[in-house]
Order: sequence, then structure tokens, then C-alpha cells
Amino acid sequence: MDTPTMDVLEYYRALEQTSERMLQAAEADDWDRVVELEGACAVLIERLREIGERVQLSPAQRAEKHRIMLSILRHDAQIRALAEPWLDAWEATPPGSRSTLLH
Repeated sequence: MDTPTMDVLEYYRALEQTSERMLQAAEADDWDRVVELEGACAVLIERLREIGERVQLSPAQRAEKHRIMLSILRHDAQIRALAEPWLDAWEATPPGSRSTLLH
């Protein structure tokens, strides 16, 4: 396996691990940590955009990428499910009163 291909898969694996840590933070009701990790994901995604277009993956590598993407999507769905009650409360609160939800 050449180095760029390994790099791409390592970035996908790092993204999967970071999304799992985001889920753990959401489960612990640590939304500040979720936001922090979301920033780390954004950096990884940007790097993947830069290098991912130049790399051809083998069928086995594409299967690994697919597995990782499904895992990330599952994490995201679980995080959203945990965040929905908070988001519903935020939307139901008048804009001038929202600061009370943040503390």
C-alpha cells in the first residue's frame, strides 16, 4: 500500500475515533467537549478533501472506508438523538431568555 492511500485511511480512522469520542461526550452531557471535538472533525474532513481526491483505493480499502463512514453516520445519528431535547428547548425559548439555557 502506498503512503498517500495509508494516509487517507488513517484520516478516516481518526475521524471515526473522534466521532466516537463526540458520542461519548454527548452521552456524558458534555456539550462543550462535543463542540471541541466537532472542530477536530472539521480539520480532519478538510485534510481528507485535500488528499482524498488524489488517491485511488482498492476494493478492500473502499470497503474499509464504507465501514468507517457507516460508523460515523451511526455516531452522528446518536448524537443528534441526544441533542434533540436540548434543541427543542432552545427553539421553544424566546430569544431574550435563551441565555438561561446555556448555564
